[in-house]
Amino acid sequence: MTAIEWQISDHRVPYEAALADMDARGAAIRAGTAAERVWFLEHPPLYTAGTSGAADELLDPKGLPVFKTGRGGRYTYHGPGQRIGYVQFDLRRRGSDVRAFVCGLEHWLIAALATFNVHAFRRDGRVGVWVEKDGGEAKIAAIGVRVRHWVTSHGFALNVEPDLRAYDGIVPCGIRDFGVTSLVDLGLTATMADVDLALRGTFDAVNEFVCKA
Repeated sequence: MTAIEWQISDHRVPYEAALADMDARGAAIRAGTAAERVWFLEHPPLYTAGTSGAADELLDPKGLPVFKTGRGGRYTYHGPGQRIGYVQFDLRRRGSDVRAFVCGLEHWLIAALATFNVHAFRRDGRVGVWVEKDGGEAKIAAIGVRVRHWVTSHGFALNVEPDLRAYDGIVPCGIRDFGVTSLVDLGLTATMADVDLALRGTFDAVNEFVCKA
């Protein structure tokens, strides 16, 4: 398997610029002229609607831009304090199994959160990563991917210290019965650099995105 390029942007990347960058990189990966990539970044405040997003799930855009995108999933928020991970892999080299890829992303995030002593978990029927909070469950990381000619784009959004009030403007991921949380909301202090180190350090632990039961 070819080497993976790890890229970190130290500025807030406009969403449209990120989409164009991912499209270009995906074409190069398909052509065999570029390596697979994991790209860590932050976006300015905005909402995105995945392919399953329903109009009534956008409650109040709060003056923020709203982008329709080709990734799977529904409405979500992106903004400062959130670690975005765009994962561009050639699934032809990885079993050609989209569900296993998504599940592997979840396991990767769970392993990274464990380094902060956060017990996170998956839930059948609810894509993303969840934690216990206030006697219930809350989402700490959202996942939405696009696969074109077996090359992936988009990925995950892990809440480190975003403004959680922004989620009031949408029905996050179409789920009305559960809240949203972050590392800071759970009482933990972590920098983006800390989170990036945890993600890099646990990447191999999920066995190259082979989903585990």
